[in-house]
Amino acid sequence: MKSYKILVADDETSIRTMLEMILSADGHEVVSVSDGRETLEYLKNNTPDAILLDVRMPDISGLEICSRVKRVARLKTVPVILLTAMDDQQTQREAKLARADGIIYKPLSGKNLRTRVRSIIEGTGQGFDPEP
Repeated sequence: MKSYKILVADDETSIRTMLEMILSADGHEVVSVSDGRETLEYLKNNTPDAILLDVRMPDISGLEICSRVKRVARLKTVPVILLTAMDDQQTQREAKLARADGIIYKPLSGKNLRTRVRSIIEGTGQGFDPEP
């Protein structure tokens, strides 16, 4: 099983810790940051294999970061997966406009999360749930 470097950005410590535990159990290297500014700072000098962004973070939202990442030549092919508790069409539309590669809904399930992250990184899975 191939391992990846995954950047996790979420302002909730418990979510970051859970994501680190789940993803590192699969052998992935997980880098955690707590807000949008830290995310952008990390991305200045690093290119992870995937980025997991909480949609709602202080200062800069996950949607804004995703949009910025997709405009940077070095980063535009890095899969960006948004994390959100809002399972609605508006959030899905905004995610697609920001050119996110997928959405994973909270509360997170370990098995579902690991499968979805791997399939989105490897380009083998559906990033978005079918619209209702």
